Amino acid sequence: MQEQFPIRKIIHVDMDAFYASVEQLDAPELKGKPLAVGGGQKRGVVAAASYEARKYGVKSAMSGRMAAKLCPELIFVKPRFERYREISKKIRSIFFEYTDLVEPLSLDEAFLDVTVNKKQMPSATILAREIRARIKEETGLNASAGISVNKFLAKVASDINKPNGQKTIPPEEVLEFLETLDIRKFFGIGKVTAEKMYQLGIFTGKELKERSLEFLTDHFGKSGQHYYHVVRGIHQSEVKPERIPKSVGAERTFSENLSSEVYMLDKLDHIAGELSDRLKKHRVAGKTITLKIKYSDFRVQTRSKTLPYFVADKDLILETARELLYQEELQDSVRLLGLSLSNLNTGEKKQQEEEPPEMKVQLKLEF
Repeated sequence: MQEQFPIRKIIHVDMDAFYASVEQLDAPELKGKPLAVGGGQKRGVVAAASYEARKYGVKSAMSGRMAAKLCPELIFVKPRFERYREISKKIRSIFFEYTDLVEPLSLDEAFLDVTVNKKQMPSATILAREIRARIKEETGLNASAGISVNKFLAKVASDINKPNGQKTIPPEEVLEFLETLDIRKFFGIGKVTAEKMYQLGIFTGKELKERSLEFLTDHFGKSGQHYYHVVRGIHQSEVKPERIPKSVGAERTFSENLSSEVYMLDKLDHIAGELSDRLKKHRVAGKTITLKIKYSDFRVQTRSKTLPYFVADKDLILETARELLYQEELQDSVRLLGLSLSNLNTGEKKQQEEEPPEMKVQLKLEF
């Protein structure tokens, strides 16, 4: 017999091509043109691409050189994070007019729990439409939204009618929707996992649902349990207004490759300072310091050390970073250095939850 679990009304708001859209907003002459926010085609990496650039295959995390090859008319603009943060703050202030249960994922997206909301509006679909209209009116930017019974489904739904659209998956349509969904569309299933599922004959949610819990855990470890539940519409994670970071980091790409450790130490001094500032902002400290090295041929190497005590101070971070840098000989010249701190003193405890029950839909709940 199926049991019932609480159904929430969750909205996932995702700004459309946020960084690029801000640049086009502030410089109208860039509207309608292929645009990449990043360090340029010589050395940089694309942080964001406008929809005009995406038509050519340009996407985030791509090298500027490759992006320029795909789109010769591509315009590169340097990122202005202070401006993005300024607009993000305005957008979040709009969210808080509707609910206090807001969980930001980044500057351009957030989850909102509107099961009980400040407008006392029963329809999450209407609320999402109103929030998007407010964002457009007050910032000039477009946002997309997904609305459903949990965070997982809302996140998937927000991508369906992008850009400048929204999608509601009401309780009575959840199971059918998940069965027809391509597994590549499942939030949390990346390219490598998708390829592994393809090899196992799993292409859609229906085929994923046909696999037993034992089969999925055998092939995907702990993640298998997650896949088993989400394809049944079960995702109990609540919207958490204050997300606890698992790690904090900072990195820098250089305009010219570095081959001398002396120059690298100078760069690490600045990176350690930036990392320390971020740690203090989050009011956390950590024990595990990781040095990230990206070589000129794009190979990435990481070196870590766990200390017996928590640190957040720049000098202590830099001291360990220096030790990690000289730990072994560098393999080539270096184009990027990064530092991160994990094993944080957040006091976060992993809760052992009982296996969630099968989903029983509530057909009369207004969405």
